[in-house]
Amino acid sequence: MKTSSKLKLTSLEWSGCTDIGKVRKNNEDAFLGLTFDAREVHRLGKIGGAPANKNAFAFAVCDGMGGAKAGEFASNIAVEKITKLLPQALQHSARDMQAETAEVLTELFAQIHRSLVYLGGSYDEIEGMQTTMSLAWFLPGWMYFGHIGDSRIYHLPKDGANIKQLTADDTYVGWMLRMGQINEYQARTHPRRNVLQRALGGANQFVTPQTGAVKCQRGDIFLLCTDGLTEGLFDHALVELLRGNSNGKPAATADLLVEAAVQNSGRDNTTAVVVEVS
Repeated sequence: MKTSSKLKLTSLEWSGCTDIGKVRKNNEDAFLGLTFDAREVHRLGKIGGAPANKNAFAFAVCDGMGGAKAGEFASNIAVEKITKLLPQALQHSARDMQAETAEVLTELFAQIHRSLVYLGGSYDEIEGMQTTMSLAWFLPGWMYFGHIGDSRIYHLPKDGANIKQLTADDTYVGWMLRMGQINEYQARTHPRRNVLQRALGGANQFVTPQTGAVKCQRGDIFLLCTDGLTEGLFDHALVELLRGNSNGKPAATADLLVEAAVQNSGRDNTTAVVVEVS
């Protein structure tokens, strides 16, 4: 009896790490790992692995912004909302979940945005708080993503030499880079590189996220990160650390990325989540 290709999706291995950096007084980044089905949800540890042919998995990074500790509140509220809302969406969805992922992710981002706007308008100490959010949702054979802001999701394909940025930075500098008006180095050193055009919360009116999907195969590596990581590491360094460590100690890859980025820069909070299909 032959096994269907869907059941051949083996497992996911993941690691997550965040660091306050050398300059900031508090860490406004947050990251999340979940596994869930229609009945229950479990938070994942910073390091782990599990079969991926039944339950759904979700990983996210958020980079909060605002005065005092408002940014810290925003990013943590966002990841907590994911924990509650995404499993509910799976539970109440139609049979063909994969056909509805874009709609589910768009509504998820909208609900988180409304919550942040409401809370920010209710308490003076967190007024105007906002956050980026990049979310990777793994279902058998596929990774679906939603994104807003300038955190990023990368895909390093099996046997691929080049890493691909799946998400588009919601900044003017990011647009100039995509249009070929500046190069990678100029984008990373531009004085307005951190000025966001869109985020969740704050005074933002348009929160429709970028959504997309990538077919997964064994050996694929996905990286979710905040801009603190990419300020410290160019793409070639990301590939070297991801590929060089994938056959050694995959559980430590996020730690290695964050440590290297902070050592090279450290001007911002730095967060990485690495997910490998194996």
